[in-house]
Amino acid sequence: MPSLLLRNATILTMDDGLSVLHGSVSVRDGRIAAVGQVDEAGHETVIDARGGYVLPGFIQTHVHLCQTLFRGFADDMPLLEWLKMRVWPMEAAHTPSTLRASVRLAAAELLRTGTTSVLTMETVHDTDVVFETLAEVGLRATVGKCMMDSDSDVPRRLQEETRASIDESLGLKKRWHGAANGRLRAAFAPRFAVSCSRELLEAVAALAVSEQSLVHTHASENRDEVEFVRRMSGGLSNMEYLADTGLAAPHLCTAHCVWVTDAEQSLMAERGVKVLHCPGSNLKLGSGVAPVAEMRARGISVSLGADGAACNNRLDMFDEMRLAATLQAMRKAPGVLPARDVVWMATREGARALGQEGEIGSIEPGKRADLLLIDRGDPHLVPAPDPWSAIVYSARGSDVRSVVVDGELLVHEFALTRMDAVEVSRSAEAAAAELAGRAGL
Repeated sequence: MPSLLLRNATILTMDDGLSVLHGSVSVRDGRIAAVGQVDEAGHETVIDARGGYVLPGFIQTHVHLCQTLFRGFADDMPLLEWLKMRVWPMEAAHTPSTLRASVRLAAAELLRTGTTSVLTMETVHDTDVVFETLAEVGLRATVGKCMMDSDSDVPRRLQEETRASIDESLGLKKRWHGAANGRLRAAFAPRFAVSCSRELLEAVAALAVSEQSLVHTHASENRDEVEFVRRMSGGLSNMEYLADTGLAAPHLCTAHCVWVTDAEQSLMAERGVKVLHCPGSNLKLGSGVAPVAEMRARGISVSLGADGAACNNRLDMFDEMRLAATLQAMRKAPGVLPARDVVWMATREGARALGQEGEIGSIEPGKRADLLLIDRGDPHLVPAPDPWSAIVYSARGSDVRSVVVDGELLVHEFALTRMDAVEVSRSAEAAAAELAGRAGL
C-alpha cells in the first residue's frame, strides 16, 4: 500500500484522553504509523490539510445498504405500514443487479460524507452480491443477511424456513468473514421479534457464542411493535423477551430502543447490550425520541446510524450527530449530550459496538488507517473556537475533503477515487425504476 501523510492538520484523535493535536498523521501499510510531530519524509502521497480537522472515520452502526434505491418511494408512513406497503415488497423485488446498484449508491454517499465503516442489515436473499460489491468499493462493513422465518405478512420471497435461514447465514460467514484484508465481516441479523420465531432467536443466541459473532436486530422502535411483542410473548417487554431467548448479551446490537422502560434499560446495562441510535429515522417515521441521555448515564453503549435511505433519505453522519445532540437538549436540557460526546458516539462507541475498538475508532499508532479530513474553508465553519462544536453543529457532509479506509485514499479533493459518482447515480436511477416496476409501485 502507498504511504500517506496528512500534514498541517487539527487532529481529533478520539483517544482515551480526547487529545487534540496540531501536526500530521503518517500512514504506512494501511495503518497509522505516527501522529503529531512526525518525520514527514518518505511519503508517496502528501495532503496539506490547511488546518482542517482530521478525525477517525465515522462508524455507522445501523444501515440498510439494500434500501438505498428505495429513497423517496416510502415517505410519510408509520413503521409497520411503511414495512408492509413499501419496504418488504421492494426488498423482495431486488435482483443481483439492483442490489449491486443500491450498495454502490450507498457507498458513494457514505464515503463522501465521512463514513468509513458500517454495520448493515441486508435483505433475505442474494447477500453475496452485497459482499462482492463492498469488496470492490472499499468501504469497511459488517454485514448480516436479514433473517425472517415467522411473518405471514411479508412477500413470499422473504419468507424463510428456520433451518435454511441459519444455514445461509453460516454460509455467508464462512465465505466472507475476514475477507478484503479483514475489512469485511459477517453477522447474524434477525430482523426483529415480530418476524422471527422463538426457535430462530434461540438458535442465533447460541450461534453468536459458538461463532463469536455479532447479532444485529431492531428493538422497541415503535409503540405498535412493542405492544405486538408483549402480546406474542405472553406479557414480556421487547428486551425481556430477547433476554428470555438468550440474546441479551454484549454481542447484541439493537437498533432504535426508543420505547425501552427503566427496567429494560437496567437489564441492557447489566447484560452489556449495545444500542444503535438513529434519530433521523425515528423522527421521519414518527417513532419517537430515544432516551439516549438516560441510557448513557447507565453505562449503556450508544452509537449512531442513519438507518436506510427508505426512512431517512440521507446517509450523512453529520445530520445524525446534530440531531442526536439537539433532541436530547430538547428532551432534558442543553448540554446533557455535549458535542464532544456525540463525536465519541460516532467513532469510539461505533468501534465498541462492532467489537473492533482495538482496530478502528481513534487515531493512534498501530490502528487501521480509517480517517476523514474536514475542510475548514467555507464561511459556515468560521469562527470555530471549539472543534467539537464546529463538527457537530456547523459542519456538513459536503465539507469532507478526503477519506481514507485501510490506508487507501477513497475520497480525494471531494471526489471518489474508486467510483465515478455520475455513473453510480445514473445506474442507480435506472435500477430504481426497474425495482419499483417489479414491486408494483
